[in-house]
Amino acid sequence: MKDRHITDILEGAPFASLSEDELKTVRAHADACADCRRAYDAARVASLLVKEGAAATFEPSPFFQTRVLAALRERQAANAPFSFARLWKTAGALVGSMAASVALLAGLTFLAPAPTSGEPAASDVASVSSPSTAEDVILNQDDATDDQISYGQVLTAIYDEDEGDVR
Repeated sequence: MKDRHITDILEGAPFASLSEDELKTVRAHADACADCRRAYDAARVASLLVKEGAAATFEPSPFFQTRVLAALRERQAANAPFSFARLWKTAGALVGSMAASVALLAGLTFLAPAPTSGEPAASDVASVSSPSTAEDVILNQDDATDDQISYGQVLTAIYDEDEGDVR
């Protein structure tokens, strides 16, 4: 047994889980070998410390939860004024550009020049033109002169405003 040391047995399994036969073997060898005796004592002390540590329970102080919640509320209160500032910093450019767009559109809507009385409106130009039938427009394309008819004239010829139906 002097050739084989017990450190393999002690390192292979927890000290508390060793069987009685293994403990007898370990004790017998530890009496004869000084190095194994130190390993055996260290394993026994470590096992006792683990048992004592597992048996002890730790209770926090009675006001622990109160102090933690108070510290959390203080941190939230300290960050509250900065939340609006962070929001404005993030969305400020977007809000500014939207306000500028609204101001520009309002200015163009209300300050745009009105048509002068001598110029006919676009809707009046289409109704003043000479009415042509759809057949005239489509079939008489080879009679076209330099004065081509406009798209508005074609639509006027197809859709008569007075009758409300298609010709």
